[in-house]
Amino acid sequence: MMYFIYLLSVMLVLSFMAFASNPSPIYGGLSLVLSGGVGCGIIVSLGGSFLGLIVFLVYLGGMLVVFGYTAAMATEEYPETWVDYTVVLNLAIMVGMLGVVWYEFFEEVDLGVGYDLLDLGGMEVLGGDFNGVSLLYACGGWELVFSGWILFLTIFVVLEVTRGEH
Repeated sequence: MMYFIYLLSVMLVLSFMAFASNPSPIYGGLSLVLSGGVGCGIIVSLGGSFLGLIVFLVYLGGMLVVFGYTAAMATEEYPETWVDYTVVLNLAIMVGMLGVVWYEFFEEVDLGVGYDLLDLGGMEVLGGDFNGVSLLYACGGWELVFSGWILFLTIFVVLEVTRGEH
């Protein structure tokens, strides 16, 4: 299992490097969606199945908006892909810098995962992530209402700013 988490961690770093190598916004959005899926896979493999699912759904909902906006505003006839010269050069520079930093600060690779995401002590029916959702609604209901109101207000501000003068 620890090798699987290590593989997911390497995939997470590679997907962030694919985003940071500055390809076209369409490919950047795709790499962010992949990195979100891999990050939620790490959460699920550490024991937080419900938390990983909720984070994945919320993250993909937000990325749907961002991806739709970037695809509409930054369409190119010939977009840069990950095999273009400048993108490969940026990626090679990042891999080289990552290797130098890793070599200087970390002498060995430790694959031991000695902790659980959910610290459950005993026989429990529900995991800690399920209890967190109920506590969010019980104790933090006013925060949910306030956050919803802020998002509702943000929609009107964005619509007013982007309305234009016609």
